Amino acid sequence: MTRLLIIGPPGAGKGTQAVQISERLNVVAISTGDIFRANVKGGTPLGVEAKKYIDAGNFVPDSVTNSMVRDRLAADDVKDGFLLDGYPRTSAQVDELDSILADAGVELDTVLQLTADDDELVVRLLKRAQIEGRADDTEEVIRHRLGLYHEETAVVVNRYQERGIVRLVDGIGEIDEVTNRVMDALGQNA
Repeated sequence: MTRLLIIGPPGAGKGTQAVQISERLNVVAISTGDIFRANVKGGTPLGVEAKKYIDAGNFVPDSVTNSMVRDRLAADDVKDGFLLDGYPRTSAQVDELDSILADAGVELDTVLQLTADDDELVVRLLKRAQIEGRADDTEEVIRHRLGLYHEETAVVVNRYQERGIVRLVDGIGEIDEVTNRVMDALGQNA
């Protein structure tokens, strides 16, 4: 049974690696974005609540996010493990995840931190913005998002480093190269 968290800056390849890891380890990849979309699309009470904030351009409050994650981690398909992407993002969310997992009698095994040089990420994200037609993804906006990421997640990473479960993985390179590094960090490559 494997319970993982993947964390890394925008453009580091978290989503791509989550798919790779999920397939290789046969665990469910869970992104908070997917949870939000499923709840909103399904018209669940939590989805209706979240949509109010999203439509107003505001962050969904921790109370709603935490409830959605709690519900998702109670599903049958996560019994044999999971890979979380996008949660927790704050120290309070770390506490909530600890509580959710403790209630289930389990704990997080590993935090995979994809690392990448900010300048490399800016180049990568500008290229992606051009391909996807995201005119608002300017270098200034991207650097601001990277700065927020570093501020926001430093405390989360520190909390998990204190437990000795963080594994740093270089996120720059071809997809398979990075996936192999991830598997090595997890002790899964033979």
